[in-house]
Amino acid sequence: MRLLPLIAFFVPFTFADPNTKRWVHRVKETFDAPRGWTKHSLPSPNHMIELQIGLRQPNFHILEQHLWEVSDPDHPRYGQHLFKDEVDALVAPDDEGLELVHEWLSSYGVDKNDITRSSAQDWVRVTLPLQLVEEMLDTSYHVWQHTDGDYLVRTTHYSLPEPLLDHIDVVQPTTLFGRWKGMKSTVLDFEDFDLGNVANTAKFDSEADFVDPTCNISITVSCLKQLYNAIGYVPSDCNNYSTIGVTAYLEQYANEADLQLFYHDQVPEAVGSTFDFISVKGGLNDQNISLAGVEANLDVQFAFGLAFPIPRTFYSTAGRPPFIPDATSTENTNEPYNDWLDFVLSHPDPPRVISTSYGEAEQTVPESYARRACQGFAQLGARGVTMTFPSGDGGVGDGNPDPATQQCQTNDGQNRTQFMPSFPAGCPYVTAIGATVNVPEIAVDFSGGGFSNYFPRPSYQDAVIEAYLKTIPEGTYEGLFNRSGRGFPDIAAQGSRFRVWYQNTSISVSGTSASSPTAAGIFALLNDARLSKGLPTLGFVNPLLYKGKVSATFNDITVGNNPGCGTPGFNATKGWDPITGFGTPNFGRLKELLAP
Repeated sequence: MRLLPLIAFFVPFTFADPNTKRWVHRVKETFDAPRGWTKHSLPSPNHMIELQIGLRQPNFHILEQHLWEVSDPDHPRYGQHLFKDEVDALVAPDDEGLELVHEWLSSYGVDKNDITRSSAQDWVRVTLPLQLVEEMLDTSYHVWQHTDGDYLVRTTHYSLPEPLLDHIDVVQPTTLFGRWKGMKSTVLDFEDFDLGNVANTAKFDSEADFVDPTCNISITVSCLKQLYNAIGYVPSDCNNYSTIGVTAYLEQYANEADLQLFYHDQVPEAVGSTFDFISVKGGLNDQNISLAGVEANLDVQFAFGLAFPIPRTFYSTAGRPPFIPDATSTENTNEPYNDWLDFVLSHPDPPRVISTSYGEAEQTVPESYARRACQGFAQLGARGVTMTFPSGDGGVGDGNPDPATQQCQTNDGQNRTQFMPSFPAGCPYVTAIGATVNVPEIAVDFSGGGFSNYFPRPSYQDAVIEAYLKTIPEGTYEGLFNRSGRGFPDIAAQGSRFRVWYQNTSISVSGTSASSPTAAGIFALLNDARLSKGLPTLGFVNPLLYKGKVSATFNDITVGNNPGCGTPGFNATKGWDPITGFGTPNFGRLKELLAP
């Protein structure tokens, strides 16, 4: 890590002149540090923070109305997705808010040339020394240490000048203690499995009479196509509008040599092909085999393998929250996900389907931040992008697959026992994917699912969730989950024993992080089929999925449960349930219905 001279931190900035306008501050947000974090020390006053200021979007409700209309197959505007400039205009802040923010920053010596703005002007960013940030926000930061050894520079409260309270939704990094991690539960070598002890045939009740028996031991692209009735469909290699993307964080690099081994093993027609690489804020494409990432390899191999030859994009976003407390540096200490979201929203033509396999327990993310990120997903949906996210790997627990160390207490100072929903899976503008295992499929026990505490239930879920809640005996899990919250997942896909190539060898990977790219690959194939018939891409797919004739095409999963927090969790049952959603996709049936 290169350390810059101390003087470099202060050249662009001067502290407020005592004679300049004095602001009267009021508390904007308080947030208890999540379990596992304790104060470690005081950070250097010269530590640089990239301050991200999210201005209120006064017309978001209008954007949301557009989103519902273009995403509802029964509406006359279905499929008429908005362009980037139209979305930007709908989420832009009002002029008064922009002017006040600039006045505030200027009063602390911040030059306008040091400020950057998002495409819609709804985010303002500026890199400042911590000492100045503390003065501007009337707060004090500390270095916090997690029991796992990570460090963050954060505060548990901050204030804003009174005139700005109604114009700013969120300022970060302040109260954000999230540890944005890949959703994977186990990684095993294939030497642990004996492929010879599998029955000769595995009967499966679908258009495919049989599934290769080894699919009960090792999931491949062929297994997924057999299970989900996509054998024989060949997408166009010249249809550049049916595109698919995968995101990566935390120095997870997708290794191209491993990808070629995967293609040789499972998708021979793709051998020699690769993906478009896009760097976000300095994200690298390091091809040193020793730096290959299990998560990144899993995601690109199965999303791109399923969708081949549909055009493929891999995003590498730099940065991670942990901070080394004895280093005075300009290292970004923000959650890198917001950097990616800002970047892709600025792009005029993002992939039509994007899979992300990272998330965390909802309560570790301040609600203000979660809501703004969720509104970003809504913007992508209105522009015709399908976003898939894993439902989590801890059952109804906190995302930790080890029941012995799960945390299931609220973070509000009351320490109430409660199921722990996942974020971003609980956002109503994304498609959350649960996990199954085996042939025939059952719900896998680690599959996250439940009901958001931040986001209310969207209307498209009303009927199916009310029906599901009636299956729970009265008084069961009373107070452990929010009966009026957004339910997740929406659908499911295989999530265990994926045959991934990693550092020149094949390993077995399990987790809902495998389910998300699988679902994304199926949606990309459906987009291709629709485009070949002159139909628009699916875009935000949830309102469509919850139509009875569409949900009925899915392979309903009725066996299994997702234990956590000392309980058996929720049961898979007929119809929608908070462990597998509507079940797993049947591409053939969906194609007949959506691309006749």
